[in-house]
Amino acid sequence: MTAETETHVRLATLRLLNRVVADLNATRDLKDTLQAVVDGVVSGLGFGVAAVNLVRADADLEVAAVAGNDELRKAMAGQIGSREGWDRILAAAEPWGPLRFLGHHSSGPADMGDVPSWIPDLPIGDHPEAWHPRDALLAPLHTPEGDLVGVLSVDLPVDGLRPAPWRREVLGMFAAQAAIAVDNARLRSDMQRAVARLEREQLALRASEESFRQAFEYAPSGMVMTGVRGHEQGQLLRANDALCRMLGYPAPVLKRLGLGALAHPEDRPLLGGHLGGTVPVAGCTELRLARSDGTYRWVSLRTSQVADGLGDLRFGLTHVEDIEDRKQREQALVHEASHDPLTGLPNGRELRARLAARFGVKSGIPAGVPGGAVGSVGEVHEPYADEWTMPSSAILSIPDGLGLPEGAVVVVDEPPAAERRGVALLFCDLDGFKHINDNFGHHIGDVVLKAVAERLTAAVREGDTVARLGGDEFVVLADGIGREEAEEMAVRLRRALSVPIPAEGLAVPLEGASFGIGWAEEAAEPEDLLRIADEHMYANKRRRDRAQRRAG
Repeated sequence: MTAETETHVRLATLRLLNRVVADLNATRDLKDTLQAVVDGVVSGLGFGVAAVNLVRADADLEVAAVAGNDELRKAMAGQIGSREGWDRILAAAEPWGPLRFLGHHSSGPADMGDVPSWIPDLPIGDHPEAWHPRDALLAPLHTPEGDLVGVLSVDLPVDGLRPAPWRREVLGMFAAQAAIAVDNARLRSDMQRAVARLEREQLALRASEESFRQAFEYAPSGMVMTGVRGHEQGQLLRANDALCRMLGYPAPVLKRLGLGALAHPEDRPLLGGHLGGTVPVAGCTELRLARSDGTYRWVSLRTSQVADGLGDLRFGLTHVEDIEDRKQREQALVHEASHDPLTGLPNGRELRARLAARFGVKSGIPAGVPGGAVGSVGEVHEPYADEWTMPSSAILSIPDGLGLPEGAVVVVDEPPAAERRGVALLFCDLDGFKHINDNFGHHIGDVVLKAVAERLTAAVREGDTVARLGGDEFVVLADGIGREEAEEMAVRLRRALSVPIPAEGLAVPLEGASFGIGWAEEAAEPEDLLRIADEHMYANKRRRDRAQRRAG
């Protein structure tokens, strides 16, 4: 080849290189870019075949594009070579500038181990620079930052000879541009995948938000959203239709009031100080909420916090469940356990519980002081060596911190017995009630018992307890009552029961009622008080019976 001819060839090759690079820059897709690289080598750089081994995410290299030979494409496409194997081959190859040459006399394709290789079926030429079937020319594709993105492998030079230096230079220039194009295409591909993933996530988010909106709006039970950040903290942001119907308020009114303002005054401490006292931050509580008609309704609040994808709180979500029916059933069960099913009065268990509460207060009075003792504090006495008594006074223990001499006592004037007020228990037994059941039937007896309960309840003071112990035994528990007043109450109750009781067209007379009064100051325990009152009642019954027999 003459010098002039070689110059024309070089110029033509450079023109082809310019066109091939332009084709590279015109591609947008990574797959198309890789194919443009190998097609450019075959069409413009004087080689019969070319392949690009692309670095994968796991660092191994995969044959991603092949050009120039269908047999080669079928044999090589998709094959994978380890990164270690490629590093070993590139290190063992002869450097040709940016290229790497593997001659047949050194580590040729047959020694590539787990790296994909292809040996063409070619005759071996006699020319000293003849291309041998086991020769291989590689162009590592590095980004400007030095990262390996792939390896371009070329074979079968069209002139059958090893490439001249100027052709190697052109191939090196092309490889540099190809590396940039592949890297850009890969970045575009990653960006496109990221954009597509983001779009899918946004679509999924919108679908999720729409699903949440519909679930919130059309939930059969009440739901509210509460702000947790900034100026929205503690504010009711949204309330669904079910809650509006439950409480009878339109949504704007509910948002303005908030749940805290609707809570029953006794239940507001259950909300705590979370979120401005509107709803608890998390967890479950039961309380009463005011309805628009002025009534209260029992609800269960179950609150959770909703966060965004970054873990930052967005709002509090509270499920408001109507539990009014359950609460009424629970209260009914409590009432049934503590009240007589026939008369509706407190039963013996409830009476004893109320007595225990009275005795719990009474237990705080020092021993020896009559219950209900009142008076003024008299003089302070130094301790006496001899015993002494003050029948009209009570002796109290001295609280710490008064600065009185050690062992000193305070004398409290005790009022006369007639003026003292305390806890009284009036035991009532209906006389001759058995005859009513025997003569009129138990159903009439039940009517009589209910009427007795009503009359006793109407005749006592407000705050007194009327209870039925069972059968025909009733008890009145009166607190803060004087002895004369208690006697007057017993007379009033006896008179209330002296009038015949109408029952199914009959006027059923009671033979009478016997009463006995016991005082808490006389008893150490509630059962003692019941026993004392019961004994007094039977003593009165016996006196009445004797009086009636003498009169008869």
